[in-house]
Amino acid sequence: MLIHPTVERLRALGLVAMADTLVELQNNPEAAEMPHADWLGLLIDREATFRDNRRLSRRLTAAKLRQAATIENVDHRTSRGLDRALFQTLTTSQWVRDANHLAIVGPTGTGKSWLACALGNKACRDGFSVLYKRASRLFADLAQARGEGRHARLMASLERTSLVIIDDWGPEPLNAEQRRDLLEIVDDRYDKGSLLITSQVPVAQWHDVIADPTLGDAILDRIIHNAHRIELKGDSLRRRTGDKKNV
Repeated sequence: MLIHPTVERLRALGLVAMADTLVELQNNPEAAEMPHADWLGLLIDREATFRDNRRLSRRLTAAKLRQAATIENVDHRTSRGLDRALFQTLTTSQWVRDANHLAIVGPTGTGKSWLACALGNKACRDGFSVLYKRASRLFADLAQARGEGRHARLMASLERTSLVIIDDWGPEPLNAEQRRDLLEIVDDRYDKGSLLITSQVPVAQWHDVIADPTLGDAILDRIIHNAHRIELKGDSLRRRTGDKKNV
């Protein structure tokens, strides 16, 4: 059986994995015993898996996660106050489906950024769009976009993202422009998207970081009322273990 025209037609249609699998089956003598329905099922499965992996790769690239962290490598043995039951619930990404928020707070070196990236990675694997930004970089990008006339476009891009991770927020107080930007980000995500914020500053002191009582109430009311919290404690894990692969 000459399959070259079929393979070329599949490639022309963008069915690359299906074409490769057809060649593989044709060159495998044992595959000749397989029913045609099994051939078709395998071709479809390979193509679907290829496309799923390609979409995941695009989501991970767009997320720009700071660390190559995964939930499977989270070390629950360290004594830092990580609520294992809560974390396991968060790994289902249901909080992202429900457009809830998450605050991870604790001293430097306790793994806040690593846990945030691990949950961001899992959200990507579960089909959600994710964007990671350090707080200082996020506000700098927004200020630059405002000066270049791209501010509305950047805000619209943030609004379309399922999960926005704002890492290392505080302790420097926000200026007036940053407060307005944060309020707009939070407003745009209300019941539509999730925020994950990490900070060395306890949640009770976030008002001081916002540095405006009225806007502070408006921003925190939208974030905290439907937010999960992970409150870490203890010494720096980096100093204790030097291990960046399992945090």
